[in-house]
Amino acid sequence: MNMRWLIVLVLFLAGCSSHTTKQAEWNPAKPVQGALTWMPITEQAAQEWGVSPRVITAIIAVETGGNPTLVSKSNAVGLMQIKASTAGAEVYRHQGLSGQPSTSELKDPARNIDIGTAYLNILEHGPLAGIEDPQTMQYALLVSYANGAGALLRTFSSNRAKAIDEINDLSPQEFWDYVAKHHPSPQAPRYLYKVSRALDEM
Repeated sequence: MNMRWLIVLVLFLAGCSSHTTKQAEWNPAKPVQGALTWMPITEQAAQEWGVSPRVITAIIAVETGGNPTLVSKSNAVGLMQIKASTAGAEVYRHQGLSGQPSTSELKDPARNIDIGTAYLNILEHGPLAGIEDPQTMQYALLVSYANGAGALLRTFSSNRAKAIDEINDLSPQEFWDYVAKHHPSPQAPRYLYKVSRALDEM
């Protein structure tokens, strides 16, 4: 009986250990340096769209480490890993254009950063409008950028206004904890963690 509990304890501790290692495995230093290469373009887009250049840089660090030619398996393209059919098409509509950006357009660093930054602006002033705390808004923007604003809001309520009210009832840390426990995508808290690490690195 004692041996059985010892084995259970060892397995539990091994699980905890692997989880800790998983959280600590990403070192932001090199990706942030790669992302900072694009700071002149980032600052211009940030000024145009009213988004923090540090947040844009941290997203670039997490998404690609500053590699403008990267294309993911899900066909997200360029520095900020933009999907033409979703974020790209949304920005095109916002700018009064039809269709969606091409892959070559999204591989252009200036255009990619402009579209990614415009998308953050659309999220903040569209589906996430009404979130009062600036830190909570930043967390909500990051989760929405990675997994969609709809998925985030539905984590709180199927009614957008109620979801915003519920978010406003939470502190930034409570919001983070809620997302970690309830968001349908395990990527959401991991993304928050990595972008926060990148911001700290800067």
